[in-house]
Amino acid sequence: MINEKRLFYGSCFALITTALSFSIRAGILPQLGEELSLNATQLGYINSMWFFGFPISMVIGGLIYHSVGGKRIMQFAFFAHAIGIIMTIYTGSYSGLMISTFLVGLGNGCTEAACNPMIADAYEGNTMSKMMNRFHMWFPGGIVIGSLVSYFMTGAEMSWQSQIWVIMIPTLIYAYLFWAQDWPKAKVAEGGTISGNLKAMISPLFIFMLVCMWFTAQTEFGPTQWVELILKSSGAKPMLVLALITGTMAVARYFGGNAVHQFNTTGVLLGSAILATLGLFLLTQITGPVVYGIAIIFALGVAYFWPNMIGFIADYIPKSGALGMSVVGAIGMLSSYFMQPIIGGWIDSNRALGTEQGLTGDALELFTGQETLGTMLFFPGILIILFTILYFWIRNREKPEIATA
Repeated sequence: MINEKRLFYGSCFALITTALSFSIRAGILPQLGEELSLNATQLGYINSMWFFGFPISMVIGGLIYHSVGGKRIMQFAFFAHAIGIIMTIYTGSYSGLMISTFLVGLGNGCTEAACNPMIADAYEGNTMSKMMNRFHMWFPGGIVIGSLVSYFMTGAEMSWQSQIWVIMIPTLIYAYLFWAQDWPKAKVAEGGTISGNLKAMISPLFIFMLVCMWFTAQTEFGPTQWVELILKSSGAKPMLVLALITGTMAVARYFGGNAVHQFNTTGVLLGSAILATLGLFLLTQITGPVVYGIAIIFALGVAYFWPNMIGFIADYIPKSGALGMSVVGAIGMLSSYFMQPIIGGWIDSNRALGTEQGLTGDALELFTGQETLGTMLFFPGILIILFTILYFWIRNREKPEIATA
């Protein structure tokens, strides 16, 4: 017998593990840089391994989901998370952090590869959209937890190693919840075969969505993974800004099913791109406590990107199955693998430019952060164009009829 609630709760704790590994790592970047004498570009390469391991395991997980089952994929996720966390704590080198971060990324990708199709198979219609959004609310929800943990533990002068130990708590919880559980079968007949998946993925719509996913991921992850370095002289506490952004995202995703029902998926995506662009632009112009309010605007923009990109694939290209959902998510993470060192390079370059202009101290850091955010405006800006095209493309298109397994 399939215990859908237990599987769903286990999925949520697995995603909280992913979120803590993101937010706590963002919070300890300055400590890592100082203790190991690493510049922003090197820190960017460490961050990139988190995003590199993610797509690898997502794609492989999508390929083998229907043959080995979600349970075994999540068993590997636990192994990768546990080893990666312990190795991060006890390593003392740049290369060690690269490897351990890669392992954590593998575990995170397995979570997406196993849990997204499980939710799509366990629930129907609007209920599926609601549960997909509520599952994905725990990525920002977990980041809120991790941001506050990192903020207070750093303030109490606790080591970055002790912060990493916190990630092990939800890891052990999801391992317990998934223990000895059966997983639902694919509800779409063609979705259970790789040949059926690949045939559905070779379509203009699917390829278009891959392009969109590249930019949605960067709009969300570009600013937030570097929040501590970019906003530290903005007049607001960076980790509190991150907690506010992700807390707003969590609340928005909880009610995401209602938004999709009211405006449809493409309308929500287009509106999100407009809000994200506005929020990011304002962050390049304004400092002080107002930054907290601007953060809410940005958060409402990025909140619906990830779950509704996945939900769009499940609704409009259902025959792509678990593999299609995994590949779309993998593209989002792969984009961050390539972009994290580049963003680190932007920070180093802008800091050097500010230094040449005679800026020092907080003025230099403010200039560096705002210039870097200004460059990132390209990501949501291009999404406004892409999602406008998608809106008119899908407006009069019915969701495809599917044969159930």
